[in-house]
Amino acid sequence: MNLYITGGGTGGHVTPGLAIARYVMEHEPGSTVRFAGTERGIESRLVPREGYPLDRIEIIGLSRKLTPQGLAHNVKAAYLTVTAVARAKKLLRAAKPDVVLGCGGYVSYPIVKAAQQMKIPTVLLEVNALPGKVTQQLAPHADRVLVCFEQTRALLGERENIRLTGAPVRPEILEADRKKARARYGLSEGDKLVVSFWGSMGALYMNRHMAGMLALEAQEGTTFRHVHASGAAAAKWLPEEVQKKGVNLAEHPNIELTEYIYDMADRMAAADLVICRAGAATIGELCALGRPSVMVPSPFVAENHQEKNARALEEAGACKVVLEPGCTPEQLLQATKELIWDDERLAGMRRAAVKLAAADPDGAIFRQLKEVTKGRA
Repeated sequence: MNLYITGGGTGGHVTPGLAIARYVMEHEPGSTVRFAGTERGIESRLVPREGYPLDRIEIIGLSRKLTPQGLAHNVKAAYLTVTAVARAKKLLRAAKPDVVLGCGGYVSYPIVKAAQQMKIPTVLLEVNALPGKVTQQLAPHADRVLVCFEQTRALLGERENIRLTGAPVRPEILEADRKKARARYGLSEGDKLVVSFWGSMGALYMNRHMAGMLALEAQEGTTFRHVHASGAAAAKWLPEEVQKKGVNLAEHPNIELTEYIYDMADRMAAADLVICRAGAATIGELCALGRPSVMVPSPFVAENHQEKNARALEEAGACKVVLEPGCTPEQLLQATKELIWDDERLAGMRRAAVKLAAADPDGAIFRQLKEVTKGRA
């Protein structure tokens, strides 16, 4: 298979494409995979690191500001979109893909649009509960639209080309063993572990609240273990912030503050509760592992899609949602304490999460890619 993948801007639009790329290369040796993205997006770092070629294309998203600057930005965005489609056609003629997989983000629009105009099979992967503008615009002419939430099908108009596959999940998540992971970290049957993170770069507002929560935990003498990943941006000041609140974390071995959790698959598998954002990739991993969670959706994303993601899990009984506006350290700690010692409720949340997990999503997506390329030389 000659696969061309496009998507970018955030990890949520890149990591699913990388997961599928790995699956294709493993299950169909001799395949070729190429990516398209922007120079500024996270794809410019993640894709080359994984060893795949990345074609760069210049395009920017629309501004929602009705100011002279916002209008000028949108004029430029419209111009770049037109020129990007022309650029995309040149890239596609050179790559000669059997199929183009669009994983979201504004950079995927010109690539998928060009492929549709050139009669190259196109597949859209929409990992969020609320479909993005790019998916909405391109879905009518896509060969397949692959979704991860049943609600998304209705929002896209119950089209015949929609398939429910679930979100791709990293192999290390699927291979994680809870019993072995807990043994690795010295957790006994009665020990409780909370794992929290806000993303690789962290989140300023929520990390400030996390500093307050960690200080409260220490002052109250809570006995559950807590590992928090600050992200690179807060790695230095967050420990200092906790110190300013009168807490020396060295005196509280049950609290671990780290910049990044490198063994995330095992940490999540061992956890009794996860506190995190509500990105689709994170949700897919939590469901695959059957982990209960407290989700604080980021309000700074298009169409507020993270809250839609989290509410879908909450309605199923798999998580508790705490909204960022008005959130306090006390509220975060209270939500944690309400859940962490309630074994019956945690068990129910685990069952609900597992029910939401798709069976072999990577394989399902691969089969859809194969299906739309049947008959192509």
